[in-house]
Amino acid sequence: MLGLGYATPFLEGFRGEAERVLAVMPAYQGVTHWPPREPGLVALSEETQLPLPDLSVDRLLLVHTLENTERMRDTLRECWRVLNGIGRMIIIVPSRRGLWSRNERTPFGHGKPFSSAQLQRLLRDTQFEPGDIRRALYMPPIRSRAWMPLSLPVERVGARILPRLGGVILIEATKQVYATTAARPVARRRLVVLPGAVGAATANRMRRPEHQSRLTEST
Repeated sequence: MLGLGYATPFLEGFRGEAERVLAVMPAYQGVTHWPPREPGLVALSEETQLPLPDLSVDRLLLVHTLENTERMRDTLRECWRVLNGIGRMIIIVPSRRGLWSRNERTPFGHGKPFSSAQLQRLLRDTQFEPGDIRRALYMPPIRSRAWMPLSLPVERVGARILPRLGGVILIEATKQVYATTAARPVARRRLVVLPGAVGAATANRMRRPEHQSRLTEST
């Protein structure tokens, strides 16, 4: 299990399930020690040059990654490289329609927000197959703790009544292992022979009606 970006708060629950849990924080973001009071499981690296071999990751979690990087496609291609053929990737990004992307006091108020269509298109362009899409964070970004008891009811009601207005988008994706590019039709071009060119006399004879009739009779 690999978390890329600031994914350590989400990785804690997987430590008892996965064989190995690791985190990589991009160089522009900086690194924090995790887990507390234990040997570190976090590496600092460029998001386009992960220090992992090919096909070495079963599950990949991206949090605060795509919205902050200037090299989205290169980052996703690197994720494609380290993810194995049956692996799965989950991406969490701020929603363009949500309130959280409009508030710079929140972690999701920085960087580029996405719509679900933009995210799906980006995944297909980098040889991923988009899967299930969910939304979360229907609670407005209010700093007062007095509203905290209402967060769970608001999440439930928002998911039922206004499903597209969640603050974040969560999307699952798998690798397109056998992705191919459609062949382009070949355009037929007319051969033009310039006077005086090598083979011009032969080409001109081939275009004469009497020569074409001889070829037809011999055929």
